[in-house]
Amino acid sequence: MVFSTYIFLFVYLPLTLGVYYLLPFRMRAFWLTLTSYVFYGWMRPEYCTLLAAATLLNYYCGKRMVRAQTETSRKVWLTVAVAGSLGLLGFYKYAGMFTHWADTVAQLFVTPANGVNVIPILDIILPIGISFFTFQAISYPIDLYRGDAEEAPDLISFASYISMFPQLIAGPIVRYQWIAEELKFRTHTPAKFALGLRFFAHGLAKKVLLADMFALAVPLAFCEGQPTFELAWIGILGYTLQIYFDFAGYSDMAVGLGLMMGFTYPQNFNSPYKSASITEFWRRWHITLSTWLRDYLYIPLGGNRKGAARTYINLTIVMLLGGLWHGASIVFMLWGLWHGLLLASERWLEDKHPLKRMPRPLAVACTNLLVILSWVLFRAENFRMAGRILKGMFLSFPTFALGDALISPGLLLAIPIGMAICLFAPNSWEISPKQTPVLAMRDAAILLAAVTAVLATASTPFLYFQF
Repeated sequence: MVFSTYIFLFVYLPLTLGVYYLLPFRMRAFWLTLTSYVFYGWMRPEYCTLLAAATLLNYYCGKRMVRAQTETSRKVWLTVAVAGSLGLLGFYKYAGMFTHWADTVAQLFVTPANGVNVIPILDIILPIGISFFTFQAISYPIDLYRGDAEEAPDLISFASYISMFPQLIAGPIVRYQWIAEELKFRTHTPAKFALGLRFFAHGLAKKVLLADMFALAVPLAFCEGQPTFELAWIGILGYTLQIYFDFAGYSDMAVGLGLMMGFTYPQNFNSPYKSASITEFWRRWHITLSTWLRDYLYIPLGGNRKGAARTYINLTIVMLLGGLWHGASIVFMLWGLWHGLLLASERWLEDKHPLKRMPRPLAVACTNLLVILSWVLFRAENFRMAGRILKGMFLSFPTFALGDALISPGLLLAIPIGMAICLFAPNSWEISPKQTPVLAMRDAAILLAAVTAVLATASTPFLYFQF
């Protein structure tokens, strides 16, 4: 189910919230778990078994780990939880990629008998949101082992934490200790509900009024033909804006829905295109993923505690795996490698790095150019497409003509306006939480415009649903 659909806005959400507030507190975790499974299994109910498996595995391994008498037993149960969770993720997300690679190598030595494959290629439909809820589930036994979290009081509480529909499919990636107390007791006030509604309205507007509009520019560059200079830049700038407003919009909606039910979710975006370095960008972009990679991968690898060379290698490995987390393809791995090398270069040069020596406005512009280049890899379906776009961007000459491209003047005007919003406007977290009649009218107008757009146009999935 998608937030930006009439079935969610007018049926699922009112029913879920209405019953939630009518139930006594002790029944609300069960209701949230039940409705979240309905939400997740709306299109493909069979994948609810995968969500349940990840929940049961990490809950019971955590339970046994807490009760283990020896350090060896604790490590065994932690290993079972992490390996089992990664095994599920690996099979569904990467089995197809690895069998394709294996078949490609095998065909160098063996002629396929059926004229197609030497090794059968697994064609597995990727369960929606599997990367998000797997990372969220894995963090629980690791934090239990480290002593950073307390044991979940019961299976239903833990199941509601893993499956809660606001953040289930595309984050934020919430750690158990962040909401452990709210699972036991949480307050519900009109002010908190109103703030949640504001976050939801702003997020829905980002998605249906901005992201979906900028998506119209993307095919101009990401197509089979060779884009011109103009179309390549319009397309990649459109995607740069689409992915931000799409993903940040979803995160805002998730935070808002959480507040409506008394939960406080972490900030996931903090105006990333205002960054003056790649290091700063990753402190502002997809914050819950970057901190997850830092705490559960970078620091265990040694972080910056084992010398400069090891630090650069660790940064590169972490971002390479971060790219692989996004998708089972070489272009995603190259996207991660690009960011890893940029982070390593900034750490290596430190104050001598060119970005550190520039005036901040120029550093922001250069950082955004580096990020835009990375989005070419992130969005392209393969090397050839990425190469064509980069050729159009840097090896073509402006013609000041759009040829036969169907693009409205309004969209051309919207792109610089969108960039100005990203660079200068406050984000949802920087807007005062105080509610005044004027702000209430503004938020109501934003929500009305967004809902009208939902009813008037076909719904499009959020970009990060594919991860």
